[in-house]
Amino acid sequence: MATEESSVEQAMTQAAEMLRTCCGHHAVDGATDSQQRIIDVCTRLRAMLLEKNRRYGDSALHPMRVFSKADTLEQMRVRMDDKLSRIAMGAADDDEDPIWDLAGYLVLYLAAREVSTGR
Repeated sequence: MATEESSVEQAMTQAAEMLRTCCGHHAVDGATDSQQRIIDVCTRLRAMLLEKNRRYGDSALHPMRVFSKADTLEQMRVRMDDKLSRIAMGAADDDEDPIWDLAGYLVLYLAAREVSTGR
């Protein structure tokens, strides 16, 4: 398990460095170390979501509904359940991090919920 955790940490560090290179490090004057870490994680999450939206289109917030007729929020809950299952089972592809994906789905869920409630 320790080896698995270290490889996950290694992958996260590599992804963070790649995103820092791509998106830049956004230092905020007067921010504590913890506050800066939150800023950096949110910046990376934003970059990931925008890149996936560019690659896959707006399928998360506006799905095609070919097979599933469930509303957008329900479809996202299903995707989040799938991610939680992968996290619990320790099953992830080499090119994905289900924790980052889950965080992304939570952000998308909040955006979709705002649309559905008119906020």
